[in-house]
Amino acid sequence: MKLRFGLQARFLVAMALVLGVVLLVLFVLLQRQQQMREETEALSREAVHRLIDSYLRDHAQSTARQLAQNLANPMYYRDLDEIGAVLRDNSRSNLVRYIWVYDLEGRLVHDGSLEIAGYGQRMDDPLAPAALGADGPQVQASPELLDASMPIMVGSERIGGVRVGLDLKVAERFEDRNLEVLGKRMDELARRHIGWLALPLALLVLVCFLAAWYVQRTLVKPIRWLGTSARRIEAGDYTVERLHSRRSDEMGDLVRTFGRMSESVARHDREVRRMAYTDALTGLTNRLAFRESLDHRLMLLRGAGRELALLFADIDDFKRVNDTLGHEAGDEALLQFSNRIREAVEKYGGDDALLARFGGDEFVILIQEGDVRTAATRLAEVLVAELSRPLVIQDRQVFLGTSIGITLFPEDASSASALMKNGDIAMYQAKVAGKNGFRFYSRAMDHAVERRVHMEQELRGAWERGELSVVYQPVCRTSDGRVVGAEALLRWHHPMLGMIAPSVFIDVAEQSGLIEGIGPHVLRAACNEAVRWADMGSGERLFVSVNVSPRQLRKGDLPDIVADCLRETGLPASCLHLELTETAVISDELQAAAMLARLHSTGVKVWLDDFGTGFSGLSHLRRVPVDGVKIDRSFVADLQRDPDDLALTTAIIAMAHSLGITVVAEGVEKEAQYNLLCERGCDLVQGYWLSHPISATEFAHLLARRGR
Repeated sequence: MKLRFGLQARFLVAMALVLGVVLLVLFVLLQRQQQMREETEALSREAVHRLIDSYLRDHAQSTARQLAQNLANPMYYRDLDEIGAVLRDNSRSNLVRYIWVYDLEGRLVHDGSLEIAGYGQRMDDPLAPAALGADGPQVQASPELLDASMPIMVGSERIGGVRVGLDLKVAERFEDRNLEVLGKRMDELARRHIGWLALPLALLVLVCFLAAWYVQRTLVKPIRWLGTSARRIEAGDYTVERLHSRRSDEMGDLVRTFGRMSESVARHDREVRRMAYTDALTGLTNRLAFRESLDHRLMLLRGAGRELALLFADIDDFKRVNDTLGHEAGDEALLQFSNRIREAVEKYGGDDALLARFGGDEFVILIQEGDVRTAATRLAEVLVAELSRPLVIQDRQVFLGTSIGITLFPEDASSASALMKNGDIAMYQAKVAGKNGFRFYSRAMDHAVERRVHMEQELRGAWERGELSVVYQPVCRTSDGRVVGAEALLRWHHPMLGMIAPSVFIDVAEQSGLIEGIGPHVLRAACNEAVRWADMGSGERLFVSVNVSPRQLRKGDLPDIVADCLRETGLPASCLHLELTETAVISDELQAAAMLARLHSTGVKVWLDDFGTGFSGLSHLRRVPVDGVKIDRSFVADLQRDPDDLALTTAIIAMAHSLGITVVAEGVEKEAQYNLLCERGCDLVQGYWLSHPISATEFAHLLARRGR
């Protein structure tokens, strides 16, 4: 019997060759991996050393400079107690070996200790002469020590200096620990890498055997079966599909089978393409088809001197429809929106306009006739007007609106990817600007997005690095002027950018989700401080109020976090006040009511912040359990000039008192504002006229001075 080198045998030989090549490549990769690891370890050691050395020098110099500023007045008056307090506050790190304050003759004034054993003695260490002779900041190093000095100035007069010594041995231990951790990580990665390489290799071997079995089952056997079937038809067996070809070989059988299948395949292909390029809900072009059409049009327009505009339209607050009315109502809203957009595009977009739904609540429009900037502006104005009209869904009127971003070719970008990115950026800026409007893309938007992304990156880990801190603004009772509590406020002191306004970084933390990690830290720090206040006076205990972001409220675990914090710190629940914005509560009233009820069950007080700025009324307060409302500072600022603000503030106080709710006024910056609020029975006040936000230490001193 003659052996035949068939399809299956050929396939096995090919798979064996592929497997051999893979093994060879794998061996080369492993060798290269070992070389790369050795090079990486050397580069990492050098980089870590340079980084730590740079950080130590910057840290020592900035500490010396800060101490020189803080010690100017105490040094001028030779207030040794205050100098000692400042030095001890800055000597807590085990990295700091010493902090010395000296006079103009180089004699020691203070070393941060209580005894000051070396007071009046001249500094005779090897680094002292350079420190004394320097007119400005001076950084020196020895094998075990990094010394930074800074003259202490009062005006233009030098009255002494300060030296900060950092222990390089501590830094070396830190460097060694980091390199050890890096080595372990690289070992772990190497093992994991080998494991992942071994797994694909094993899978490849398995695939080879499965492929051989698969070829036998799906290719060789069916072809033989088709030949057998054809022969059966020739023999008169019509139980199989009849073939018209008289060829008797396997390929002939395959060709005849393909011929009969071609029409069916074509029909299926047309149906699949229709499904792949059309949005199932609205019947509009989908993202895939739009992108192909955009690429094609850009290719035709390049070099022709013609323009093109893309409009990215996103429905404002669409999630609210799904959350409140359900997804069926959301689909109905999308259909109505798409119909309105389609009508506007047909009327104002031109014959070559293309409308697509990118998914969710985002629609994209392409126009390219005439002056595209003018046409895009007119179409955007029409869409904003049309889509702001109410929708009728499930016999209810729903008001939404749309935010539109517009980008132009070739003015803004020349590629499809860049245009679509620019359109998204412009649409986002339209939302930031207040929603229900449109914005054209500009280069400045890229910079704004980059700054926001950079700030988000910098904000990650800021608490752990000690850049974020909590300050406290006193809250006073109007009846007797006593401090009864404080509001905890978050501050960010960036090492390079300095103080960053809360209005800037809080919004970034909220939108990025970082607030979910920062919020519990702030809550725990504020509770710890409130516990310390209890030991500083008698009578009623002071409360601390902490702001809660809408994101924390929506997450649902706020009551558990609060309960854990109270249990760990030992703060009575009645001494903790949580401040929630009015808009956050009203946006999901049912969830907020349930959440606040759980908080109330623990004894925690809940205040409604920025009251009067949302779209609610006091009637909501009867359904959402709150203990107090804070009149927004915008009303307090115009109490003296605007009769309407005065009348509204008076009404809020009266109506809140009728419901048994405490009223707090924030932003009190003038005595006249304070007097007006006292006359109208406002319970509590806070603001710059009473006190700026201050550190925990300063707040403790304030309590001590006021006899709390």
